[in-house]
Amino acid sequence: MAYIFFDIDGTLWDEKMQIPESTIPTIKQLQKNGHKTFLCSGRSRSNINDKRLLGIGFDGIVAACGNHVEMDGKVLYENILSPELTEKIVRVMEECRMPIVLEGPDCHWIDKENFKTDPYVLYLFEAMGASAKILKGYSPDIRINKMSGDILPTTDYARIRDELGADFDCLEHEGHVVEFVPKGTSKATGIDWLCRHMGIKNEDTYAIGDSVNDLDMLSFVGHGIAMGNGTPPAKEAAEFVTTDIYDDGIKHAMEHYGLI
Repeated sequence: MAYIFFDIDGTLWDEKMQIPESTIPTIKQLQKNGHKTFLCSGRSRSNINDKRLLGIGFDGIVAACGNHVEMDGKVLYENILSPELTEKIVRVMEECRMPIVLEGPDCHWIDKENFKTDPYVLYLFEAMGASAKILKGYSPDIRINKMSGDILPTTDYARIRDELGADFDCLEHEGHVVEFVPKGTSKATGIDWLCRHMGIKNEDTYAIGDSVNDLDMLSFVGHGIAMGNGTPPAKEAAEFVTTDIYDDGIKHAMEHYGLI
């Protein structure tokens, strides 16, 4: 039995959130063949709510870059930032002029005013509904796993790294977007926690992704797979590079390993 972990953005669906025609039948065939399939995303759990994804019937979810793990609908592990650290984050980001999205298992808190017309922020409010809340300073009810922000021309990013670098790994994406992940955690640590909990051998694990927050998991699992549309670092970290998302990348990878 194989345990297969799928990144979402750039892997299961494209930038327009379109799932390739071959992907869902491929995952259904994996399950029919007795394998376990998991979503494994940098998104926090509250932002994994699309019925098209959840309707596929994954066996579990590793969310928030390894800081949330669930299987069969039951939360097995959750890492929540302390109120003290969360309050510090809100203060530092405001002083350093970085608009942020605070990402939690139940809600997101979004600095809507300073993001202005950012299309992703508009998407969050549309897709998450009441779970997307406007950030108006620190509040004790803010319960988060991680965060992300945009580097603006006026942002004091050096100070942010200086003040928060001891607590977070800063993953810098294209387009001046930074993902702040609790120090020492990643998709790989979430997979590792699940594997230890379930008694899964590393040699039976597969992961497929495309981006900077996939590097650790691609290196950690027994078989790391990079999408053909992935970044050069993702391809370097992988054991196998499949075709791109528009050329049946997931199906091709599963066929390559004889899983379907």
